Amino acid sequence: MTEYYNAEDLEKFGDVGKHNPMLFQKFIDWYTSSLEPGKLSKREKVLIGVGVAHVIQCPYCIDAYTKSCLEEGMSLEHITEAVHVASAIRGGASLIHTLQAHNAVDRNSL
Repeated sequence: MTEYYNAEDLEKFGDVGKHNPMLFQKFIDWYTSSLEPGKLSKREKVLIGVGVAHVIQCPYCIDAYTKSCLEEGMSLEHITEAVHVASAIRGGASLIHTLQAHNAVDRNSL
C-alpha cells in the first residue's frame, strides 16, 4: 500500500451506510440540510467547511470542500485565507490550554 488515504474512496462514501442504511440516511439528511442556504449562503458554508476540514485533518473532507469552494466560484486565495483563519483559531485553542499546565504546576509544586 502506497497511500493510507485513497482519493477514490471519497466516491465510495455511500458504502459507509451499507450496514445501517437508516442511520446513514439520517446523517445524509442532516448533512444536506446543514449546507442549505439560511442566514449563511452555501458559499459561506463550504468556506467554513474547508477551514474545518483542514484543522480536523480529514483528507477526504479537504478534497470535497475544496471542490465545493471551486464550484461556488472561489479561488485558492479564498481557500488559503479560510485555512489560515481556522488554523489560527486551532493554534490559539492549543495555546490557551497551557494554562492547564500552569494550574497543574501550581497545584503540584512543593
